[in-house]
Amino acid sequence: MSTFGSDPLDELVIPDGIHVEEHDLVTEGDVIIGSQSTVEFGVRAGNVIAGERVVFGGHIEAEGDCRLDMWCEVADNVLVGEDAYLGERVQIGGGLRVAGDLDIGDDVDIAEGFDANGRIIIRDPMPTIVFLFMYLTQLLRIGEEEAAEQLVASMVDDESGQKPVLIPKGSRVSDDAWQVSTPGRIGDDCRLHGNIRAESLVVGRDNELFGSLRAREGITVGARTEVTGNVTTREGTVRIGPNAVIRGDVSGEYVEVHHDATVEGGIRATEETSMVSENVIEDSVVPEPEVTETAGTESDAPVETDEGNTEQLGPERPEQSSD
Repeated sequence: MSTFGSDPLDELVIPDGIHVEEHDLVTEGDVIIGSQSTVEFGVRAGNVIAGERVVFGGHIEAEGDCRLDMWCEVADNVLVGEDAYLGERVQIGGGLRVAGDLDIGDDVDIAEGFDANGRIIIRDPMPTIVFLFMYLTQLLRIGEEEAAEQLVASMVDDESGQKPVLIPKGSRVSDDAWQVSTPGRIGDDCRLHGNIRAESLVVGRDNELFGSLRAREGITVGARTEVTGNVTTREGTVRIGPNAVIRGDVSGEYVEVHHDATVEGGIRATEETSMVSENVIEDSVVPEPEVTETAGTESDAPVETDEGNTEQLGPERPEQSSD
């Protein structure tokens, strides 16, 4: 039976080419948000999937499907190009317009009414994560491994080839700050506003980040990325790639700065500061998903693998004990 590595929502993932434009998160791919998170700006994406009790401070525009689990709140309008699934007690502060079918739960409150061109079914739609888990499990149980792999691929790559934005459970995302309690990965050619806080951070190439980066563990900043703010870690190593520009201070336990990088502020390291000539990132920051064949039972939980992540992060430092 096929099994898929770790929980796909155990880290913040911002794929290549993501821009925050005029208070909107804009992507041609999908946006998947873990439960109990807050997204204070609008979202324009392919498909939008949100777990329980997710709060949106703006509108939602989904070219494909929109699936909101129970107790979600949306401050403004929801426009859906295909089908919509709303769990019980969802609240929408504006109107709901659906080009396809609408599957709606009990006690849903839509302030300015709704319109659906397809069928309208009033019931409690199955929670998104449960639905995907049960569907994958059934496919694997009946031996449809190829179909299961295609489903996983469709979750991480849409028809345009754009990987999804993944926001983990309990996150808070706004124009001022991206706060998560998990590791974070940012791809190439992104433009983001707000301070970014995570357990650890890997930032790709050619990005514009208007805010500081802070992590408990390591931070890696790829080539030609510009950070308008400080780059700080408590316990790990800060690595700054070639032609990167840091318009602020850099501090960490170890600090490695490429010879061609620019740091406009001060550099502070509790252990060691070094100048390096190697690239800090060799492979894609957001790798292609892989599906592996492993022995297992029918009770094995199918999740995505992260074995494709083979990024080189420069010279390895000895592990430090943590409290």
